[in-house]
Amino acid sequence: MKKLSYIIALVISFIGFSCSNKTIKIACLGDSITEGSGVYWQSKHSYPVVLDSILGKKYAVLNCGRSGATLLKNGDRPIWICNEFYNVFAYNPDIILIKLGTNDSKTQNWNNQKFREDYQSIIDTFGTIKKKPKIIICLPVPAYNHSWTINDSIIKTGVIPALKDIAKQNNLETIDLYTELSNHKDYFPDGIHPNETGARLIAKTVAKSLQKK
Repeated sequence: MKKLSYIIALVISFIGFSCSNKTIKIACLGDSITEGSGVYWQSKHSYPVVLDSILGKKYAVLNCGRSGATLLKNGDRPIWICNEFYNVFAYNPDIILIKLGTNDSKTQNWNNQKFREDYQSIIDTFGTIKKKPKIIICLPVPAYNHSWTINDSIIKTGVIPALKDIAKQNNLETIDLYTELSNHKDYFPDGIHPNETGARLIAKTVAKSLQKK
């Protein structure tokens, strides 16, 4: 009887150990900043790759960034029709980090009401994933010039307030990359895309937020 009890306890212990060592899968959905434009070596220095390194073996991070991507469905490159969007579903992640909004601030794209509607739509769409992943909204980094008509004023006074409202309405967490990357113009050689130092700061900020949980 004692031997049987020992075996049962051993099995329970093994199951508990296996569950505690389950890999947490993270999908990073975003634009060129997520993809890694602006860094020397995307497969080594993009923020999702650095995030994967910082978090360690317990996590597996997938880069789902697409250059020029917008959250807006009628933007000049909607993430909705990009392979990276569908890669999120194929990956079946535990956590989805959404870092979009920079390209939505472009003159030809910005529409506050549509942005809010389409952001709610993407949250609802990811909510259909059977695993019910945790969705985290990343506030965009600052834009230090108006390249490609990207507008920091719209990011600050339009995109970010919309994201905070949406997060509150859906009880979602936010990660404030705008504040963390403010006053770091030197990390943005072209004014829009962070270099390796900027990408690492994004990754460290995200990792710090995740590791608090």
